[in-house]
Amino acid sequence: MLRVSVIATVKNEEDSIQDLLDSLALQSRPPDEVIITDGGSTDGTLERLRAERRLPLQVIEAPGANISQGRNRAIAAARGEIIAVTDAGVRLHPHWLARLLRPFEERPETMVAAGFFLPDPRTPFEVAMAATVLPEQQEIRPDRFWPSSRSVAFRKSAWEAVGGYPEWLDYCEDLVFDFALYERFGPFAFVPEAVVYFRPRPTMRAFFLQYYRYARGDGKADLWRLRHAIRYGTYLGLIPALAALSLGVHPLFALGYLLGGWLYLRVPYRRLFRLWQGYPWSDRMRMALWVPWIRVWGDLAKMCGYPVGVWWRWRHLRGLRRPRGFTGLRPREADSASAP
Repeated sequence: MLRVSVIATVKNEEDSIQDLLDSLALQSRPPDEVIITDGGSTDGTLERLRAERRLPLQVIEAPGANISQGRNRAIAAARGEIIAVTDAGVRLHPHWLARLLRPFEERPETMVAAGFFLPDPRTPFEVAMAATVLPEQQEIRPDRFWPSSRSVAFRKSAWEAVGGYPEWLDYCEDLVFDFALYERFGPFAFVPEAVVYFRPRPTMRAFFLQYYRYARGDGKADLWRLRHAIRYGTYLGLIPALAALSLGVHPLFALGYLLGGWLYLRVPYRRLFRLWQGYPWSDRMRMALWVPWIRVWGDLAKMCGYPVGVWWRWRHLRGLRRPRGFTGLRPREADSASAP
């Protein structure tokens, strides 16, 4: 039987850490060890970790460590041949680990297995958030899916071969790590049934900070240039141009807003119609109204964060080696629904 180590990093996760620990304890295939790096929690996270007795748990205290550094510390200490990575703020399906390990057991040449995540909303607002920002499985192209480190497994030798998670990067580090693994070992085994349940951000403030950090990470790592260029062009060019044309040339140009709105919101509303089942109509109406505001708010967060990351890259990473086959740090075939 393959020996597997489950690793994660946490910081100030007192409200969510118990869900992760409980779901790890209920795995149908128990982990051989669990290693969690704490990046300097000041709430009750460490106390909850120290009180855990159901798991073969090792806690590494590393105040000031970023996510990449925390993961690398945990993986370096792991004794398992297979490393399964998850995150705080999630709960795991009881068969998550067993399913994530299946490709390694059935095909010994497997180096990476990509699991999936589903929304775990607790409020109507979080349902609207999930519909707006989280992809569904049918939207995923397995050959172009870059797994979040909420649900991924790889051989420790693969981690060593690519130099681990990029410690110079504080956000979007899992995408850059995915790209390095793909370049070295080729396509990943996609295991959509290896599910973790991820709770969306509960407030607009928390969501703005999340997407600001994601976009800042994009700028630092030189990711998704075209996506960001299209976003700036739409908000700063196309929308004002349609307003000028509809006011100065002909009112029919305003129909462009209807077409653009449909293209912009059709996927979130399609997800929402499935997610809001069981909620009263009053909550459904509020969800429907929240979706466009969440979408615009996320775009504004990205537009604020991306140039901060670009400026950081220009100052710190001149001459950074680009892996072969990348445009910037984006693989030619990238089309990831997991990218923020």
